[in-house]
Amino acid sequence: MATISAADVAKLRKSTGAGMMNCKKALQEADGDFEKAVGIIRKKGQAVASKRADRDAGEGVVLAKTTEDGKYGAMIVLNCETDFVAKNDDFVKFAFNILDKALETKPDSLDSLKDTPIDGVSIGEMVVEQIGIIGEKIDLSFFDSLATDFVQPYIHPGNKLATLVGFNKAGLDARFYKDVAMQVAAMNPLAVDKEDVSEKVIQQELEIGMEQARREGKPEELLERIAQGKLGKFFKENTLMNQDFVKDNKMTIRQYLQSADKDLKIIGFKRVNLNN
Repeated sequence: MATISAADVAKLRKSTGAGMMNCKKALQEADGDFEKAVGIIRKKGQAVASKRADRDAGEGVVLAKTTEDGKYGAMIVLNCETDFVAKNDDFVKFAFNILDKALETKPDSLDSLKDTPIDGVSIGEMVVEQIGIIGEKIDLSFFDSLATDFVQPYIHPGNKLATLVGFNKAGLDARFYKDVAMQVAAMNPLAVDKEDVSEKVIQQELEIGMEQARREGKPEELLERIAQGKLGKFFKENTLMNQDFVKDNKMTIRQYLQSADKDLKIIGFKRVNLNN
């Protein structure tokens, strides 16, 4: 039986993130062979993952971040079973490590991100390892990105809701960008502007408006005009540029952007809320 030193245990713990006792047991089982011990810990993760495959991983974190130049933003969701784990510093750090790799490599899909290696181990395999370490089902369930002249990220306190907003120009006061990212978080718009709403949604809203007016006993010849009025209200409430600014409802987001720069435009946005 090889002698297992505290330094060996610490090295394995740093490499795998596993607990001290698990590392010591793995080294003892591997007779001091470091690589074999790493394999033992990974196999444990696979075994635990198999046992917990049918568990509900409804908790977790939603994170968003951009590259240093602000031209590319990425967002991920890393799920777990309990809020206790979701609030754990090591779990959040692990999620940010994944997000940082996404910013570095700019994968084209969630599967590509899972296949991306960190220190020779794919992110997908690392997630499985964490299942063995933490003892809960963990799932990297979502990845998306946004690239334009400037991307503003926002993570709502608690890490359950995050947004990315792309703009056509950089260099303005940071508060304008952040305010819009917070607006998306708070008001959950359907689209940037009226023309970005699909024809299917528009027709659906018109039909709903006409049916509501008909039930209210409005004359048949007025139904379409009433429905158009309701559609205008729908656009105001559900398109970002036409929404009232949550910090000052005397102006719309369009007017707020124009107060910063008349040429400032929103190119697109992403929003993910873990709770819906």
